[in-house]
Amino acid sequence: MYAFTNLFRDRRVQFQLMLLLSVICLAVAVTGCANPGIVKLSPDTYMLTRTDKGGIFGNASAMKADVIREANEFAARQGKIAIPISLNESPMYVGHFASVEYQFRVVDASDPEAGRVNLVPRPDVVIEKTEKTSIDVKTKDQTDSPKDVYTELLKLDDLRKRGILSEEEFEAQKKKLLSGN
Repeated sequence: MYAFTNLFRDRRVQFQLMLLLSVICLAVAVTGCANPGIVKLSPDTYMLTRTDKGGIFGNASAMKADVIREANEFAARQGKIAIPISLNESPMYVGHFASVEYQFRVVDASDPEAGRVNLVPRPDVVIEKTEKTSIDVKTKDQTDSPKDVYTELLKLDDLRKRGILSEEEFEAQKKKLLSGN
């Protein structure tokens, strides 16, 4: 035991151990931060992610272009084309690096999906209700809605008091209003 502890007192051995630990830590850090490359999600669907660790000196646009270029090259190597499914970007902010996630399908050039040239926003969750429902919607239309009899009587009375309607016209309009016509 004494010989073992004396071994670590030697400066040269300590330096070699520190160097070995540094190399191991660096290797773990580099492999742990590496982008996973193209990941197969289903038989024809793939995902490619990147994180720009350049901080304020990084270029998120170039990173996005590189991701799309790599997906197209991947499809071309198979003699096919890449059709975009989704593109999610996360900008750089304090404590967070910019990142891009690109999902795409690899299809033959003759596939009908190959004609679609734009990314269509798709919801994360789709809830479908298949039962049919009918509702009777009434809009606010003066012809269909019942009149407020009290308000109409007040208007008629005001017109009578101003002399616009005669007493006979007032009584006729009042009778018509109260009968519901």
